[in-house]
Amino acid sequence: MQTYSVTQQPSKALRVCLWIVQVLLAAMFGMVGSMKLTQPIAQLATSLPWAGQVPEALVRFIGFSEVLIGVGLLLPSLLRLKPGLTVWAAVGLVAVMLLAAIFHVSRGEYSVIPVNLVLAALALFVAWGRARKAPILPKA
Repeated sequence: MQTYSVTQQPSKALRVCLWIVQVLLAAMFGMVGSMKLTQPIAQLATSLPWAGQVPEALVRFIGFSEVLIGVGLLLPSLLRLKPGLTVWAAVGLVAVMLLAAIFHVSRGEYSVIPVNLVLAALALFVAWGRARKAPILPKA
């Protein structure tokens, strides 16, 4: 008895959903990260109170990390240069969101935690989708 290996193409809907989530997460973290990188801390603290209560270097590091994650979610896949980096950017975002949730719990900011968990779930979807279901192949 012969068995045949069938390579199944991911559905168009899945590919479109992955791109939408990647673009939305990249845009959001690109904007929020650049805000944390460039705005004066006093101005930033009006919308993010914690920013005025932690060292400025931490705020800037978080902003830099978020900008890199935003770039990593899109650029490798769009250019098809090391597209596996998109998976790692998504995994990094999951880690950042889980750490952010822990940080907010430590400060008693429970109302923010659902946002962290939703963003972590979206990033996990991208990591899973781009690693398992609809990977983007590098340029030949």
